Amino acid sequence: MSYLLYPDLPDVVRDRAQRVRLAAFDVDGTLTDGHLLYTEDGHEIKAFHAHDGLGLKRLRHYGIEVAIITARVSHTLALRAEELGITHLYQGRDEKRSCLADIAAALHLSLEECAMIGDDLPDLAAMHAAGFAVAVANAHPWVKTAAHWHTTRCGGNGAAREVCDLLLEVQGFSKVERDYWY
Repeated sequence: MSYLLYPDLPDVVRDRAQRVRLAAFDVDGTLTDGHLLYTEDGHEIKAFHAHDGLGLKRLRHYGIEVAIITARVSHTLALRAEELGITHLYQGRDEKRSCLADIAAALHLSLEECAMIGDDLPDLAAMHAAGFAVAVANAHPWVKTAAHWHTTRCGGNGAAREVCDLLLEVQGFSKVERDYWY
């Protein structure tokens, strides 16, 4: 079974997405809905969308590296990254642009081969440096202006999956794997 999710994608977006070998995601507002929830004893709670998780796993399956870059530090995020097999987890990173550049260099990639997906001002420098910048639907207006493409779904509600599906489609991996049907 094969179908196109993005048949009318502009050529400039398609060209940028075809080059991506590393997709880097912000967390709060991108992989989550941006709400910061705390228990009475001060522990943080985060909610992640299952569709996003499968998308991230599929990227890795097809050879696109996945990184998570966030200014905050969260044990919950570390558990989620481990569950998904994501080894490029960078927490407590205020300088997301330099972090993205360091990851790219370690993987022998140019910044043109990197995507940065974000929602707010701390993501802007990394988005400007990346070859493919994506803003989630509920991103700050300045972030949307800096993006090459916008998701239709909000952060924490399937936006990351949209990015994953787009990257896989333009790179020729849009088929539905037979294993998922059984």
